[in-house]
Amino acid sequence: MRVKVWDLPLRLFHWLLVLCVIGAVASIKLGGEWLVWHERLGLSIIGLLSFRLAWGVVGSTHSRFVSFFPTPRRFMDYLRGGWHGLGHNPLGALSVFALIGLFGFQAVSGLFANDDIAFSGPLRNLVSSSLSNDISSLHRRTEDFLYILVGLHVLAIIVYRLRGKKLVGPMLHGYKHAAPEQSEPVRGGGWIALLVALMIAGAMVWLASGVWIEIPPPAPAAPAW
Repeated sequence: MRVKVWDLPLRLFHWLLVLCVIGAVASIKLGGEWLVWHERLGLSIIGLLSFRLAWGVVGSTHSRFVSFFPTPRRFMDYLRGGWHGLGHNPLGALSVFALIGLFGFQAVSGLFANDDIAFSGPLRNLVSSSLSNDISSLHRRTEDFLYILVGLHVLAIIVYRLRGKKLVGPMLHGYKHAAPEQSEPVRGGGWIALLVALMIAGAMVWLASGVWIEIPPPAPAAPAW
């Protein structure tokens, strides 16, 4: 039987994050005038991840972190073939948390980074030049880990597909096939929860944008004489 697993907000988050990450990588490679889009996409990623963290608490059943957190017991059950959940399996859960953590680090570190030429993150002025340079170095070096983790994620999708398990389809339409005893009503994730999550995401984007930082007035020009 078909059962609803992934709610619409979670599915939209997933695909918007994919698009924003691809755009952020492409814009940094293009450089030049595209760097302004790199910053905008970075802020969008912060908003999306903030939404996901909130939705992991107030969202519907299978979107909540507590429903799929990879505890040792769940992981051992999965390795022994005794795990039969509908949401993320323990291995997939590890991938979810790793991706959220890495994307989050990249997005937040980019707020304080600079390229020594023309680009400075929106919160660059809140830290010293040396600290900004250190953060910029970490931001660039961590990019390789992002490629590795995303590559492993895509490889896992392909392997599961070859084994007859579809992961992409359910993330598009939200439904999975399950035995009757596995089905359970999906709870939570209503309009109030959605509004709360969106407000948190909006507040985090506002903070990350740095528009609240007062720019000091320019120093008075020295007299010509």
